[in-house]
Amino acid sequence: MSAQAPQHLIFISVGSNINREQHINAGLDAMYAAFGELTLSSVYESKSVGFDGNNFYNLVVQASTELSIVEVVEHLKTIETQNLRTRESKKFAPRTLDLDLLTYDDVIIQAPMELPRPEILYNAFVLQPLAEIAPEVEHPLAKKSYFSLWQQYDKSQQQLWPIKFTWSANRQ
Repeated sequence: MSAQAPQHLIFISVGSNINREQHINAGLDAMYAAFGELTLSSVYESKSVGFDGNNFYNLVVQASTELSIVEVVEHLKTIETQNLRTRESKKFAPRTLDLDLLTYDDVIIQAPMELPRPEILYNAFVLQPLAEIAPEVEHPLAKKSYFSLWQQYDKSQQQLWPIKFTWSANRQ
């Protein structure tokens, strides 16, 4: 009898403001290939933050994986690169596809990356979709559910609006 590798609960932020539907669909297909079944939030449109650019589409994806944090991040970077993501020196710039690992179980680390990602608590386009698909899950540092964090969030800071979006699901 072989031991089953532990499954880790991960949440991934997905964003695009260049050929948004095409790149989000391709990213979701690639994440499905890497992680299997995905739970998707609604897709929200919002103005770009930190620079003048096209509006973004954003959502949060929940998945389970046996992979390590480093392996998950490597997969996400590969998917971004496959979708022509350029890594400019500027932090705030247009993106074909932006995939950020938000949480990995309840892990709290500073390196090789910061988990949980700080933007969970200050970007509506991350917190609202996270509260939608994981309302009862607790933020590892804030020790509050994503639902209650969203309820307390100052919604006048960033405007979001849900859009009709259908994942084309090109699952092989």
